[in-house]
Amino acid sequence: MPHFPLIGRISGREYSALVFGFFFILFETLLRLVIFFLPKPIILWFYDRSRLVFHHFAGQPKGKKTKCKPKELVFAESILKAPDFGELCRMHAYTHEEHVVMTKDGYLLGLHRLPSKKGHRKSNPGTSTGRPVVYLHHGLLMNSEVWVCLTDAERSLPFVLVEAGFDVWLGNNRGNKYSKKSIHSSPNRTAFWDFSIDDFAWHDIPDSIQYILDTTKAPSLSYVGFSQGTAQAFAALSIHPQLNEKVNVFIALAPAMSPAGLAAPIVDGLMKSSPTLLFLIFGRKSILSSASTWQQILYPPIFTKVIDTSLSFLFDWNSNNISPAQKLAAYGHLYSTASVKSVVHWFQIMRNATFQMYDDSLSLSSISPIRSSSYNSSHHPVRFPTRNIVTPIVLLWGDHDSLVDISVLLNALPDHTVAKRLHNYEHVDILWGKDVHKDVIPEVFAALARHCRNPDMISRHQINGNPDTDGNISATDSAGGSISA
Repeated sequence: MPHFPLIGRISGREYSALVFGFFFILFETLLRLVIFFLPKPIILWFYDRSRLVFHHFAGQPKGKKTKCKPKELVFAESILKAPDFGELCRMHAYTHEEHVVMTKDGYLLGLHRLPSKKGHRKSNPGTSTGRPVVYLHHGLLMNSEVWVCLTDAERSLPFVLVEAGFDVWLGNNRGNKYSKKSIHSSPNRTAFWDFSIDDFAWHDIPDSIQYILDTTKAPSLSYVGFSQGTAQAFAALSIHPQLNEKVNVFIALAPAMSPAGLAAPIVDGLMKSSPTLLFLIFGRKSILSSASTWQQILYPPIFTKVIDTSLSFLFDWNSNNISPAQKLAAYGHLYSTASVKSVVHWFQIMRNATFQMYDDSLSLSSISPIRSSSYNSSHHPVRFPTRNIVTPIVLLWGDHDSLVDISVLLNALPDHTVAKRLHNYEHVDILWGKDVHKDVIPEVFAALARHCRNPDMISRHQINGNPDTDGNISATDSAGGSISA
């Protein structure tokens, strides 16, 4: 690629990204400022115009032509409009608790808790229930709302678990909607967003777990992670040997460790060749912060279509297992702020095909070809020692999930790892699919029943499916072949 002397060692591709990034961030900032100062009637005008455009091309839903029942649509729209985790719980008649934990490096993380069954309220909040504790953690660009924004409670894992007798906790990463505060810096400053998966592993996960155990007086808890929430646990358990004693089982939903890459060749090739290009395009604070802005001015079905199209383009997912009503309800809760650096970290992992710590060295694309070979031979990013994990591990993965390479995962994990294939499941299906109450939740419950403390306190009849008499999860895939490591 040609180089521009006045720009230093930036290649033509990086220079183009820099220009594009400048205008993108400028446009995004102007859009947010305009919407911030616009009166609500004008915002509603844009919203109404987008609705008219949608119905002009898609047609007005009439009678049997609509795929969703009227009641389901009404409830889905209510979920979409719910402003926070508490309101989502109240819509299903659950009372939640809010907790805040300060990490050792000064970030304040929001924790949510469901200590009581539907229609009940704990008389002494913030104290032990004496029941088995389970901790759920979300994925990249998400927050705890993704677990409870479902159109029916029987498909929501936290609601099902609390009904079965668990003390359910849900975590949040630094920088997202419920954890946007630090004692050291403001989220308006670049320093606040200077974190990657390393920081989640060194601080967020172990500090949250310790807070939960201190509050519940339990010696250990069960961990259920989704996507990046699994990567954070893989990393944390591998670098904190003592943490393995505090987690009695780790259930990884749509496990993420070393994805092969994106389905879009242009984007995949560009980001792998120089992950730090993301800094040029998005800056060094939060990524895609304009998502909530677009959501305000676009008619929900249009916003849903944009998300579907993006998932198809980037990951080759068709999202057919998620109902239209569930998409309408959940897509508005899909995005939460995250650091650009954490996304750069993922592209470093993809580029090197290894689950490594963040590489602070210079991008190889900025180094001349003469020096790059010697650089490669002398430079080795530190890997997370995941084979050292002692905690029992259960993987639930979709065989249509482009981000999961099960053979790579099993090779990087200890021999006691057990995997279960979910037939025709993609990534987000494991959270919101129409049959998760039949295919996913029973498997999670079976693993919890086998490993959690005081399993006699769990009501097995609350869970659909057929776990065996010992609560064991099957170590075979849907075709009958064993896939345990």
